[in-house]
Amino acid sequence: MRTPDKRRDFLYYTTATVAAVGVGGAIAGLRQTMSPSADEAYEGGRVRIDFEGLLEGQQMTFLHLGRPHFLRRRTQMEIDQARTTQLGELIDRFNRYQNEVGTQRSEPALDQNRSIDPEGRYVLFVGICTHLGCVPIGDGAGDFNGWFCPCHAAHFDTSGRTRKGPAPYNLYIPRYEWDGETIVTLFDATRERPMSDDQLESVIYGKPLED
Repeated sequence: MRTPDKRRDFLYYTTATVAAVGVGGAIAGLRQTMSPSADEAYEGGRVRIDFEGLLEGQQMTFLHLGRPHFLRRRTQMEIDQARTTQLGELIDRFNRYQNEVGTQRSEPALDQNRSIDPEGRYVLFVGICTHLGCVPIGDGAGDFNGWFCPCHAAHFDTSGRTRKGPAPYNLYIPRYEWDGETIVTLFDATRERPMSDDQLESVIYGKPLED
């Protein structure tokens, strides 16, 4: 496995991806390195992404269900910029999540609510501009050192929040689980997640779920 280039994106094509023709043209300009060997697809529209080799300041771009996704390991400067931004400075003050009916808004778009880990090292977004569905440029692009969509000049900050231009919403956060180390598992938002053992026992035996 060759040493990653910090200035390049990783582009992974997952075997769980379908109907990628429409996205193909949009991502043609993305820089790509390495092979898709780090991706492992699962039944039920799930895919596991191992980002152990991701270096600070580096971004992985991979396809899942025909859409590009951004997974970035941020620098301390990027974390500080995101966490010192006040909600009053934002165009969209809510987090945006994918779910089975499309997207929903949830808690305030504080960076602590948008990063994968408590320290804020990693962020994960659907890589589609919320204006007209183009694919933004990463690697600290735009006026806020995050992502920039050159089609109509939409600027997103290091937390994927819309800050300037026509994009009305923050970059969406996909459905995922994190193992606490270096693996995230993405889910098909149109399918229900399988029940855990505790949830199953609660349904069958009426046992209350523990907090």
